[in-house]
Amino acid sequence: MTATEHDPVEAVADPEAVKRHPALFRAVRRRRNPPLRRTDITVTDEAAVKRAVKAASLGNAMEWFDFGIYSYLAVTIGHVFFPSGNDTVQLLSSFATFAVSFLVRPVGGMVFGPMGDKVGRKKVLALTMIMMAVGTFAIGLIPSYATIGFWAPVLLILFRLVQGFSTGGEYGGASTFIAEYAPDKKRGFFGSFLEFGTLAGYVGAAGLVTLLTALLGSDGMESWGWRVPFLVAGPIGLVGLYLRLRLDETPAFQKLEEESAHKAGDAASAVETTAKGDLAKIFRNYWPTLILCVCLVGAYNITDYMLLSYMPTYLSDEMGYSEAHGLLILIATMLVLMAVIAQIGRLSDRYGRKPLLMTGMLGFLVLSAPAFLLVQQGGLVAVSAGMLMLGLSLVCMLGTMSAALPALFPTQVRYGSLSVGYNLSASLFGGTTPLVITALISATGSEMMPAYYAMAAALVGVVAVACMKETARKPLAGSPPSVGTPEEAARLVEAQAPTPRF
Repeated sequence: MTATEHDPVEAVADPEAVKRHPALFRAVRRRRNPPLRRTDITVTDEAAVKRAVKAASLGNAMEWFDFGIYSYLAVTIGHVFFPSGNDTVQLLSSFATFAVSFLVRPVGGMVFGPMGDKVGRKKVLALTMIMMAVGTFAIGLIPSYATIGFWAPVLLILFRLVQGFSTGGEYGGASTFIAEYAPDKKRGFFGSFLEFGTLAGYVGAAGLVTLLTALLGSDGMESWGWRVPFLVAGPIGLVGLYLRLRLDETPAFQKLEEESAHKAGDAASAVETTAKGDLAKIFRNYWPTLILCVCLVGAYNITDYMLLSYMPTYLSDEMGYSEAHGLLILIATMLVLMAVIAQIGRLSDRYGRKPLLMTGMLGFLVLSAPAFLLVQQGGLVAVSAGMLMLGLSLVCMLGTMSAALPALFPTQVRYGSLSVGYNLSASLFGGTTPLVITALISATGSEMMPAYYAMAAALVGVVAVACMKETARKPLAGSPPSVGTPEEAARLVEAQAPTPRF
C-alpha cells in the first residue's frame, strides 16, 4: 500500500507538491494522526477490573434472576393473579404481563442511557439496581386475585413496569462498564462474565423454584411458596448496590471528563444544549449502527428467551413433563454453558467477535429443527441432547455479545446508544418471545413453531454479523488504547514511533 492510500490529504494533493514538500506533508500527517504518548494509554489495574466485573455481573445476575423466576413461575402466577377458567388464557395473561415490562424498557434506556453518558456509569448503575430490587421485592408482597380481585393484576403490572424501566439502563450500562474497564486484548474474556451472571441468575431462579416446588408441591407454591423467590431479591439487591457504590468510574469516562474540563469557556452552555438533544443526536448521527444493534440483539434475544425462559413451559405444557423435571434439564444445560462461556470469551479475543457470533447464528439456523425433533422424542437423553445443541449455539453469542455491542458506539454516546438500541430490540423481540411462541402454537397446532421462530431470527442475525466490523483487540471508538501492563504500553508507544531516517 502506498503512502497516498494511507493518507486522505496526500490522496487529494498534487503528487508533484508532495514530492517538492515532503517535510510539510509529513507534518500534516503527524498533526492529523499524532503518535501515541505514554500518557495517552490507559494501563488497567487488574484488581479494579475484577471488582468492576464482579459488581456488573452481580447486577446482571440479579436482573435475570428476577426475570427467570417470573418465567419459571408463569403457570403459577397465571393461577394466582388472573381469574380462573381456561388454563391457556391464564398462561397467555401471565406471559402478556411478562411482556409488559419490556414495553417500558426502551423508555428506561432513553432516560438512563444519556444520563449515564452525562453523570457517569457508576451512579446510574447504582440507581437501576435499587429500582430493580424494589420492584421485584414488591411483587412478592402483592395479595392474590382471590383476595383483592382486579387490583392484583394491576399491582403486578405496575411493579413489572418498575422492573422494566430500571432494566432499560442495566445491560447497556453494565456491558459499557466492563468494556471500558477491560484491556483491549481481554475485553471478550472479561465481558463474558456479564453473561456468566445472566446464566447464574437463571440457574439460581430455576434451582430455587425447583427446590420449592419439590418441597411444597403445586398447592403450596400457589398458596405462598411463589412469593419466596421474589422476596429473596431484596437482600441480593443490597449486596449488589454495596459492590457498585465501592467502584470508581471507568477509565474511559474519566478521560472523557478530563477532556471536557479542558474545553473553552463556553463549554457549559454547550453541555446544557447537548444534554437536551442527546437522543436526537443519537438517532440522527448513529442510526445505521442503531439498526445493526437492533438486528444483532433481536436475533440474540429471541434465541436466548426461547431457550432460557420459554423452554420449561414448552416441556410442561406441550410435552407433558412435570415442571420440576423440565427445570432440572434446563439447569443442567445452563451449568454446561457456564463452564465454557469464559473460554468462548477468550476465543473471541483471539479469533475475533464475528467468527464466534456467526457460529452461534448459523448453529440456530441449522440445528433448531433437529434439536426440537429430538426434544419431541420425549426421552431424557433425546431432550438433553436437543437442549445442549441449542445451548452450545447460544453460548457462542452469550460469550461474545457483551464485548461486541459496546464497541459499536464511541465513548461519548456509548451508554445512551447501546441502551436505546438494545432495549428497543429487547422490547420488540425479546420479552414477546414466550407470548408469540405460545400464540403461534395455539394458532397453528404445530409444536415446531419455536424452532421456526428461532431460525427466522438467526437468519436476520447472520446478515447483521456479516455487516458488522471486527473490533477484537482494538481500542474502543473514542477512547485511548487500554493495556494490562506498563511494559505493554511501552511496546505500543515504541511501535508507533517514527522510523529514523538516515
